Amino acid sequence: MRFVKQIIVASVLLIAAGCVTTFFPDTDETQELLVVEGVVTNQTGVNTIKLSKSQAIGTVSTVNPLKGCIVSISDDLGSTYQLTEISPGNYVTNPLSFQGEIGRTYTLHIKEKINTSLYKSYQSLPMEMKPVPPIDNVYYEKVVLHEKDDEGPLQEGCQIYLDTYDPDNLCRYYRWDYAETWEFWLPYEVDNQVCWISENSDVINIKNTSILSQNNILRYPLNLITNETDKLSVKYSIMVNQYSLNESEYNYWWKLQNITEDVGSLYDVIPSSVIGNVFCVDNQVEPVLGYFSVSAKTSKRIFVRDAFKGLPSLYRTCPSDTVAPGTTIAGLNSTVWIIIAKTIGTPPYYLVLTDRKGCADCTVRGTAMKPEYWDEE
Repeated sequence: MRFVKQIIVASVLLIAAGCVTTFFPDTDETQELLVVEGVVTNQTGVNTIKLSKSQAIGTVSTVNPLKGCIVSISDDLGSTYQLTEISPGNYVTNPLSFQGEIGRTYTLHIKEKINTSLYKSYQSLPMEMKPVPPIDNVYYEKVVLHEKDDEGPLQEGCQIYLDTYDPDNLCRYYRWDYAETWEFWLPYEVDNQVCWISENSDVINIKNTSILSQNNILRYPLNLITNETDKLSVKYSIMVNQYSLNESEYNYWWKLQNITEDVGSLYDVIPSSVIGNVFCVDNQVEPVLGYFSVSAKTSKRIFVRDAFKGLPSLYRTCPSDTVAPGTTIAGLNSTVWIIIAKTIGTPPYYLVLTDRKGCADCTVRGTAMKPEYWDEE
């Protein structure tokens, strides 16, 4: 009994001291595995296949592109199309000679260079390009994030919805991704005062309509824009892409979605258990991560220019000091930026000194080049 008490006391002391030991699960994911990312669509332009090597558990996660591979795509008519490596691990099709067609079946071929005379071969399963209907509508609604109360003012966000419908029931499995762009302004009249930021979605949006009586998707909640950023401060745009999936690819994305949404625990589904459609020809027991997607694609863009309550002011703490016009600014070190801003009263101008370049130059966060489509609304 005394020994048991000693164990209990020791355990309590360890917990109280906050002792944490890093634990790496006992898995076979120590080898570098091939990771395949890429989609072939029916749209004009290049199709990109990204090849990389996975990182072993317990190592720092970094991009490890796979260079020097021979990559090609073949179709069910016997044609083969070579891809070109334009940057480490990024292989693209020639838009002048290749464009995906609905109803065609495509297979990805990869030869990884082991040494000067030896290659390891990988191949995808043949994938048919299913048709996809056009997007009926993309729209937004204001949502209340926080009611006005003693804790603070009213705060509003923007919920993006999507409607789509396939009366011919040719597409039953869908995936969506999107690209966001927004305009923002610095509160000072500087050379680079107005900029734009673009970001791609990093969440999985999928839908299965095979169990529905009608192939009709209404008010699918695609993206919620909160007031934690300045995306809604001036003007916002979202380009939504809709892809057709077959059942096997839908199941692949569904498993990945479970992981990213942290359903259960790490050990419910581990990354290597999400089987894709690419395999090693030379060693078919070798796991290959990722998926070669073949999807028809339709797109739709909307703009949001509206007044939302409770938006943040990201630059309210920018100025660190002000000086009067004509003041000699000498001996400043390279970490101080001078902003010239207009004001009301006398004198009509003042200088603002700040220790953050982003307060004086919007290109620290974005680009001063307006997107070509920005005035299309």
